[in-house]
Amino acid sequence: MTGVRVLVGTRKGAFILTSDAARTKWTVDGPHFPGWEMYHLKGSPVDPDRIWASQSSGWFGQLVQRSDDGGCTWTAVDNAFAYDGVPGTHQWYDGTPHPWEFKRVWHFEPSLTERDTVYAGVEDAALFKSTDAGASWQELSGLRGHGSGPHWQPGAGGMCLHTIMIDPADANRLYVAISAAGAFRSLDGGTTWQPINKGLRSGEIPEGDAEVGHCVHRLAMHPSNPKRLYMQKHWDVMRSDDGGDSWYEVSGNLPTDFGFPIDVHAHEPETIYVVPITSDAHHFPPDGRLRVWRSKSGGNDWEELSRGLPEKNCYVNVLRDAMAVDRLDTCGVYFGTTGGQVYVSPDGGDNWQAIVHDLPPVLSVEVQTFA
Repeated sequence: MTGVRVLVGTRKGAFILTSDAARTKWTVDGPHFPGWEMYHLKGSPVDPDRIWASQSSGWFGQLVQRSDDGGCTWTAVDNAFAYDGVPGTHQWYDGTPHPWEFKRVWHFEPSLTERDTVYAGVEDAALFKSTDAGASWQELSGLRGHGSGPHWQPGAGGMCLHTIMIDPADANRLYVAISAAGAFRSLDGGTTWQPINKGLRSGEIPEGDAEVGHCVHRLAMHPSNPKRLYMQKHWDVMRSDDGGDSWYEVSGNLPTDFGFPIDVHAHEPETIYVVPITSDAHHFPPDGRLRVWRSKSGGNDWEELSRGLPEKNCYVNVLRDAMAVDRLDTCGVYFGTTGGQVYVSPDGGDNWQAIVHDLPPVLSVEVQTFA
């Protein structure tokens, strides 16, 4: 069947939304893990039946869930990150045997080519890799061991490693983003790392253009042009044309350059999407009108997309992991809100409709496409 599976993580469980290629009629399955915060669900690009899920609770801690049948059943990998038998811990920065507890897994990024390989970004800011379907995990400690580590600071949501990207042309080229440290790149599969924040400006940092300390909200790339990177920063939408060596602002005519998600059209590497939010103090759309903004020129100019979206009295937010695109011939764009709505545009952003209205606050949205 040609269609899509939309994986939705919320504050009170996970939901799986499915449709055929028309993307007008939907089946809603869930909640899976009701009552748990499901920070992120991500499907494997190699095996359409494999899904990873981050399950978290202030009472019970952090669990990793894996499904091998499209979300029908799940297996808990509940000691995945254990150090010395203590779940949710690993070694301290200098490698000494002192357990350091992290709060949750923010993001999974499965390998583009290997079924059993997956990366996990956690809070407080560490990167892990498993090559055996989650049975064991290794921290890529070169990231936290980078000399800039002592200068990292948490953003409002914590010091979270929330973005992981793999260059489809070179699996050893990895990118991560940390709030509030910045963006980092590895050219050797995660052994060593360097900050890639040249051109970023952050008023909260005394130096202005410091090597680290920038609150990056999200990174995006298109597989056909992996040296072109896009960034939604705490303030400013940014672009890099050289794999992160340098950045310049492309906020242009956006109503505000504050926001959380950013994504790229599946077939048009110059077409990008953001959701402007009033400010870092007011996490809702300008004038209470929910809008997606699209640029078809890599950020040189922007257009407002509003057809089918709320026109007034809308005061929801769209979080950093809550936007995604599918890979069908007519690219679909999806996003979820803190008000529990999940929207789809089956025509690249021109028209929108709500798939569901009343879920718990949406933390993440990912899409699996079936050709």
